[in-house]
Amino acid sequence: MAQWRTPLETEVWGILNVTPDSFSDGGRYVDPGAAIAHARRLRAQGADVIDIGGESTRPGAAPIDPAEERARILPVVEELVREGVRVSVDTIHASTARAAMAAGAEIINDVTAGLHDPEMLRTVAEGGARIVLMHSRGIDVTVDTHYDDVVREVVRHLDERRRAAIAAGIARDRIVLDPGFGFSKEADDNWRLLAGLDRVIGLGAAVLVGTSRKRFLGELLAAGATLEERDAATAATSLLAAQTSSSVSVRVHDVASTVAALSALERTHRAIGEAHASARPDWSIALPLPAAERRTGEIALTGIRARGHHGVLPQERRDGQEFVVDARLELDLSGAIASDDVGDTVHYGELAEQLVDAVERDPLDLIETLADRLAEVCLAHPLVRRASVTVHKPAAPIAVPFDDVAVTVHRERQW
Repeated sequence: MAQWRTPLETEVWGILNVTPDSFSDGGRYVDPGAAIAHARRLRAQGADVIDIGGESTRPGAAPIDPAEERARILPVVEELVREGVRVSVDTIHASTARAAMAAGAEIINDVTAGLHDPEMLRTVAEGGARIVLMHSRGIDVTVDTHYDDVVREVVRHLDERRRAAIAAGIARDRIVLDPGFGFSKEADDNWRLLAGLDRVIGLGAAVLVGTSRKRFLGELLAAGATLEERDAATAATSLLAAQTSSSVSVRVHDVASTVAALSALERTHRAIGEAHASARPDWSIALPLPAAERRTGEIALTGIRARGHHGVLPQERRDGQEFVVDARLELDLSGAIASDDVGDTVHYGELAEQLVDAVERDPLDLIETLADRLAEVCLAHPLVRRASVTVHKPAAPIAVPFDDVAVTVHRERQW
């Protein structure tokens, strides 16, 4: 069967729960035949990946034995792989992950980011699959929902789990980060996460966004609305996430509506390009200019000060020191010049805060690595084409008199 990919090349993951008690579609696809038939429908609608779950993560769901989980999912995994479908398995158990990879699953999706089962990261590393590391605060998603700064805390947690996965032997390019919409979060926290998604992208890994039919979307609807009525809001939030970066994939129950929304965006972009190529109208709105008319420029943000605990010496890790950051960004300024709107450029105040956050995160040995981390933060802004970041370490513990030590990293977006 030919597969229709979304024109924007955003991966769409179709959700397939082979459970009797999932919050949205529990019980519909417990029978392997019904599950396989539904997976085929999702694929025909445009799903790039089928994400199969055999254990519910809804509030109050009873844990099941991993052997039961495997009995539910493996017949479905095996048949879909045989048909050439890309399969992800949603599990927190290393034994299930091992069996799923042996059956041909190419992705393991762990809602605890490898914390529930201490063997999970090593198992996935040995199996060679990709892994989704999701932010949560344990299996019970209704407790511990207070955050002082939800975006900062989620980013720090995901960065810690990303580093743990790398330490376990999982290649960097096989790691996917999921902010965990709806897991251990109040409604407003989810909206703040969506607004701050660029800071998750700034960690430099692929990102999976799963807002589908979550309770915070239900709050937008009239009382008594069905779960399916949340699909329009799911498509809208998925579209917003997809526009943030080409590294974002979306995970949804209703594939057709999200694919249609992404296709509408692509057709609009195509029409804008065609209009610029064939006409000379007096535009009343700011549109992207053709390449020959673009106005590229540079934003320089220098002298940012932040305290971090980076360095190879014990006292540096213990006491910390001040670092000074200079960032120079090359970007297309055409939209900002035409619209006079800060939304069409890089908000340098927000960028400065993001760079400070990145300096204050977990310590690194080398300022070379720190500079690269900061360059990733800059490139997370979709308008930025190139970023040069210099990290100064004026208080470095050097035995001879000196003025400064600095490292500069140059990064260019790979389109």
